[in-house]
Amino acid sequence: MEKLQQLYEGKAKKVFETDDPTLLIVEYKDDATAFNGEKRGTIRGKGVINNQMSNRLMQRLSQQGIPTHYVRELSERETLVKRVSIVPLEVIVRNIAAGSFSKRYGVTEGTVFDEPTEEFSYKNDALGDPLMAPDHALAMKLCTRAEMDKIRSFALKVNEVLSDFWRSCGITLVDFKLEFGRLDDGEIILADEISPDTCRLWDSVTGKKLDKDRFRQDLGGVEDAYAEVMDRLLSQDEA
Repeated sequence: MEKLQQLYEGKAKKVFETDDPTLLIVEYKDDATAFNGEKRGTIRGKGVINNQMSNRLMQRLSQQGIPTHYVRELSERETLVKRVSIVPLEVIVRNIAAGSFSKRYGVTEGTVFDEPTEEFSYKNDALGDPLMAPDHALAMKLCTRAEMDKIRSFALKVNEVLSDFWRSCGITLVDFKLEFGRLDDGEIILADEISPDTCRLWDSVTGKKLDKDRFRQDLGGVEDAYAEVMDRLLSQDEA
């Protein structure tokens, strides 16, 4: 598969056209950002870990009936994916209070919810990705009601599958962000990535943070935390 013109460069990835108009190549970077780009840095080896981890988790989700954009891994940093039109909504699923939820509502970090919560933000960097009610997304025609229902159902299923998997790795899935896209025929599928950049992952025994919060909060040991999560994932996959 030939890599052609670069279409896009974001905070964590570059996207390239291929000689097949229905497929793209995603290249993962080591760049790290937080707080809507106000904090910037580099997490050495992050791109390699996020690429390979996301691919393995996407395959696991596909096996559980969640359609994804994953096609195949091309190299340690590059993956072939289906070309989609991204639905401009970020879907956040929370199992435990942390991050902006705790700050916004004054809820103690670590408070476990009786059941998962779903929230949405408008994927718009210029506006700071503001929170958005589902009805507002429908009013702005970002998606249809049927698409919204499917996205919400998929997100909860992803939470169920990944919570169980990470639990088997000795890790608690605190919360995570998902993005979805449309294929040419209108089918909604899971896109973007699933990694310590997009998930909060805590050690199930110690509560140690093993995700991007180590970068956001200047906790140190960021590279080691990402590597530890990857090692646990690989050990469980091989078990």
